[in-house]
Amino acid sequence: MNILITGITGLYGSFLAREFSKLGKIHGLKRKDSKLDLLESLDFEIHWHEGDVRDMESLLSAIRGMDLVIHAAGMVSLHPGEKEGLYAINTQGTAHLVNAMLLEGVGRLLHVSSVAAIGRSQELNVLDENFKWVESPLNTDYAISKYWGELEVWRGQQEGLEVMVLNPSILIGKVDHHRSSTAILEYVINRNKFYPKGDLNYIDVRDAARLARLLVEKEAWGERFILNKESIAYRDFFVKVAEILSLSAPFIPISRKWAGFASFFNRMLKALGIRKSLLNSQTIRIAQQKIFFTNEKVQELLDFRYHSLEDSIRWATKKEK
Repeated sequence: MNILITGITGLYGSFLAREFSKLGKIHGLKRKDSKLDLLESLDFEIHWHEGDVRDMESLLSAIRGMDLVIHAAGMVSLHPGEKEGLYAINTQGTAHLVNAMLLEGVGRLLHVSSVAAIGRSQELNVLDENFKWVESPLNTDYAISKYWGELEVWRGQQEGLEVMVLNPSILIGKVDHHRSSTAILEYVINRNKFYPKGDLNYIDVRDAARLARLLVEKEAWGERFILNKESIAYRDFFVKVAEILSLSAPFIPISRKWAGFASFFNRMLKALGIRKSLLNSQTIRIAQQKIFFTNEKVQELLDFRYHSLEDSIRWATKKEK
């Protein structure tokens, strides 16, 4: 089986490549300047195709002759100034891929979305795959761009594709990979003092990749699955990381007053010509939410055993016993 993975050079994509190499020949889509550090020391060959999800011609060439496409390419950002890029890659890029598959007659698509695309509710604190997207001030541009990308995938299903959508939560990966998902661990390593009062939903990247392969082997087409181990208070998560690394955990809770301060702080940065930070009223409000993206659907199908939180942290920070 020929398997093309977009986003293969990213954290999740690199682990998907490892898992799916058990099922067939791995092809990777990469840009000319892509870094390949996460794919070093593999025991299988990757057949490379140069291209970009924003370039239809390169997609048509790359997917020709494939049996399965895994779409893991995406842009993660909460910076308002990068809104255009989010929609160009996460939404339009996905539309291009779907169209290319339809034109080339490639029938199966595994689409990597995000729990952000499930949406948020100010009334509900437990969300599953059946939650219907609603307009909310808690939906970031990143979330909206991923949701719109999912709509393109479901449109592809209506036009003849077999599709499956995965909604992973925060991925726990090795700190030395220096990817966006590892920032949650680096926050403690950098000895920050503040913590939000909300909950963190997370999954070990190794578990997320294995679940993807098992779901494809189950041929669970036409479905979407939340990939999430559990929900845990940020404070408790930071304390566990700090204990393992023999560091001090963040100990000052962030209050609602910080939202107003964040808006003022970012306006000052903008006036000085400095790029906005991740600190803004919307991200603070989201981090204060107590919410759980339930994994019941995956568990009913696979009865999966996840890595423990301690094991994930020790592996990610090279503190394994």
